[in-house]
Amino acid sequence: MTARKPGALDGIRVLDLTRALAGPYCTMFLGDMGAEIAKVEQPGVGDDSRGWGPPFIGQESAYFLAINRNKKSLAIDIKSDQGAELVRRLACKADVLIENFRPGTMDRLSLGEAELRTLNPRLIYASLSGFGSDGPMKDWPGYDLIIQAWGGFMSITGRPDGEPTKVAVAIIDIVAGLMLGKAITAALFARERTGVGQRIDSSLLEAEVACLIPYGSDYLASGKVPGRNGNAHPNIVPYQSFNTADGYMVVGAASEGNWQRLCKATQKSELADDPRFANNGQRVAHRQELIAILTDVFLQRDTASWIRLLSEAGIPCAPVQTIDQVFRDPQVLHRDMLLEIEHPAAGKVRMAGMPVKFSGTPASLRLPPPMLGQHSEEILNTWLAMRREEIAELKRKRVI
Repeated sequence: MTARKPGALDGIRVLDLTRALAGPYCTMFLGDMGAEIAKVEQPGVGDDSRGWGPPFIGQESAYFLAINRNKKSLAIDIKSDQGAELVRRLACKADVLIENFRPGTMDRLSLGEAELRTLNPRLIYASLSGFGSDGPMKDWPGYDLIIQAWGGFMSITGRPDGEPTKVAVAIIDIVAGLMLGKAITAALFARERTGVGQRIDSSLLEAEVACLIPYGSDYLASGKVPGRNGNAHPNIVPYQSFNTADGYMVVGAASEGNWQRLCKATQKSELADDPRFANNGQRVAHRQELIAILTDVFLQRDTASWIRLLSEAGIPCAPVQTIDQVFRDPQVLHRDMLLEIEHPAAGKVRMAGMPVKFSGTPASLRLPPPMLGQHSEEILNTWLAMRREEIAELKRKRVI
């Protein structure tokens, strides 16, 4: 059997006090890169997402399984004095602590950044909340849906004549988790130079505002409040979905070269010479006329025929695939974006793969998503050198 190559974050210990999606997605990213993740959960209850379903695989939530691979679960009652003390001791052995409680919660438990970094100056202490650790809304709860509404995403998503619509996936949670993961790796790099850790404070709202491209920048430049464009693009035409004879496809003629090739491929060469469509600016100005013409054209063939014809002409296009089609897609499979691992209770579990490939320090699927408290004894023994008798006493007192 070939030995596993070390990951980019091998040797890094992460104390994970997060739940739901944004925080666990961040720590899964770090775990995929090789970090050892000790996921702290409430005894008997666990991460909120353990109960999110159906679907379930056996008794295990598919939602939880999707975002908690490469982690070890440690069940601690952190609200108890002994539980909080365990977290303090674990933080002394950790490189990174991540938490996504409401601002002030960790301080009330005597687990705040100031106290823990006094005990371990090399600790990188990362906090992720809905609206940030200070400001007039710091105490507001912040699920993805709430932030999508508050931060503007819903106002620009959906059909122009329809209601504001959220993005189907919890995109702000995911983006915020990825942004925090990048920030943590940057802080680890900085620690190599300075020898000390630091505080990282981020929020779902800040992640969303940073992603309002191009709508946010359009508003800041023009003062005009953007509305909803459905599947169309506010600055590029044609760049949207179209009905075909048997379904849907998307076409993205984002350059003048693509536009010229599109006119030729659709046997509408006269459009290339039409002054209304002479350049992208003119096409945006005459959007309705052009889209009406192309809509009639694309209804004349089925999706597969158009995809073949347009792709052969070098025009960016795609069918609108369903999720089952995605996980059968040859390119998705070739890039190892469908993985399988054996879970102690759920059996074989399939999940999306790692979206980045390293030539020298590859990401890897090493551990299935953990059962609640599955690794409590292991972590307390390896991180804190606790004896079996001490661990048994903590169990008796229901601290773990």
